[in-house]
Amino acid sequence: MIINKIIIALLCITATLLTGSCTTASSTVESKVSAVESTGNQLSLQASYSALGKTTGKVYTLNPSASRVRIYAFRAGTAAILGHNHVLSSPQFTGFIYLPEDGISAARFDLEFRLDQLEIDNPEDRSSLGSAFSTILTPGSIGRTREHMLSSLQADRFPIVRIHSLQIAGEVPKLAAKIQVELHGQQREIWIPLSVESLPDHISATGTLVLRQSEFGVQPYSVLGGFLAVQDEVVVEFSLVGGLPQGKMF
Repeated sequence: MIINKIIIALLCITATLLTGSCTTASSTVESKVSAVESTGNQLSLQASYSALGKTTGKVYTLNPSASRVRIYAFRAGTAAILGHNHVLSSPQFTGFIYLPEDGISAARFDLEFRLDQLEIDNPEDRSSLGSAFSTILTPGSIGRTREHMLSSLQADRFPIVRIHSLQIAGEVPKLAAKIQVELHGQQREIWIPLSVESLPDHISATGTLVLRQSEFGVQPYSVLGGFLAVQDEVVVEFSLVGGLPQGKMF
């Protein structure tokens, strides 16, 4: 963190000399540093699971195109009827699942995605969710929702959401997992149920969790003293599919 601040300061000084302004440059540099940190974290995660892959267990790489991660945010406030519910999806993410041979308790999984890569209110997603999401939203409305969301979550400073397993209990296909969720630079632990199907060359896992934004230091969006707002609770629903590295069978 100290090194990052030094880098930002040095680049900011350079930008000031070139443009006479540091405010915009500082924001741009912070975004670039966040991107570098994100890449570093992904490489670290890959290295960690690569090492696990050399053991007697199986390491599955999650496939975003075959998986689904959805986040549901709900309207609130005295004029909630004038607002809209929203569905966010993550078409890009990094994730791995490790299954050892000596019991499920030593299994682990990780999932990471960027807030600024979330897709908001995809018409196909909304159309499959019934009347609560039936409103057709304009590109302008979706753009404003994205702006409000990224601002309230401070996505420029905290772009990454991480889900890391701490403990796993039960037996396939029904498991309970204690997970650590990192959002807005803060970490919280919760238990969630999982349904898992494990085959020789691929694995699938489905589950749902509820997050309260305020528990992560996020102030849910609200205007005019709560006239229009977003509920504190959001629902995260996922269906993950992973496969073994090509040509590798245990």
